[in-house]
Amino acid sequence: MSTQQYILPQEEPVPGLDGAQLLYVTRAQYSTEWDSEPHIHACAELFFVLGGVGSLQLQQDTVPLTAGDLITVNPGVPHTERSQEPDPLQYVVLGVDGLELHAGPGGYILLHGFAQQRQTAVCLDLLTQEAASGRADRAAVCQSLLRILLILMTRQHQSVLFPVPAEQKSSRECALVRRYIDNHFKESLTLEQLAAVAHLNKFYLSHAFQKEYGVSPIRYLTRRRIQESRFLLAETDHSLSHIAQVLGFSSLSYFSQCFRRVEGVSPKEYRQRERRKPPKEVK
Repeated sequence: MSTQQYILPQEEPVPGLDGAQLLYVTRAQYSTEWDSEPHIHACAELFFVLGGVGSLQLQQDTVPLTAGDLITVNPGVPHTERSQEPDPLQYVVLGVDGLELHAGPGGYILLHGFAQQRQTAVCLDLLTQEAASGRADRAAVCQSLLRILLILMTRQHQSVLFPVPAEQKSSRECALVRRYIDNHFKESLTLEQLAAVAHLNKFYLSHAFQKEYGVSPIRYLTRRRIQESRFLLAETDHSLSHIAQVLGFSSLSYFSQCFRRVEGVSPKEYRQRERRKPPKEVK
């Protein structure tokens, strides 16, 4: 009988891993129904390409992707996947909070062949199975598998990871929510939806946003709508009901209530006041 024993050295901390938190796991195959508009996330994303051919469109670069590639995208970097028949991209995406990568100006790193390594493939299979299992302890298992993947990454690309300080993280997430409100304020938005955009607890988001901007997310949303309503009241002949509707207010009375609270007058009074002003001279 032959016995082999391996004495392992005491584990040393790997820089950048302790604060990394797995938020979501997505396994997908590209479809023409996918909305290929650039989007951003408050977390880093790791794209493991399992098959197919396509590309990732980033701010200034189009990165070709093929089976075995791993491309990591830093938080706040606009990106979108692109592919086509007959060989669509197949991939697993991990959303990882509290992590950034030592990337170039494009905000990404490409590792060829990483997703085809045996250890990587095993971890990804176990990770997706656990995420889909519904077990109460699946998050702990997935978090451990993420740590293994990140360690394997540092073997191939030294000093690739670094942690994100909590304050910087909160600031970035609040900025993401603020940009989302600026772009979608005409839609019906709730605090729960805004929290989901940044992958945050809604109570934490409300506290952090208030601290960052001095106003709650919902109050900021209301102010953004009122800002737009001032232009519509002064420059168009749209009815008050129409303005309330297109700006996402639940009713005319609620629009009037919010407008008076911000401007000190009713929408009708504001429109009359603006119409009485002499036209601006064109120089």
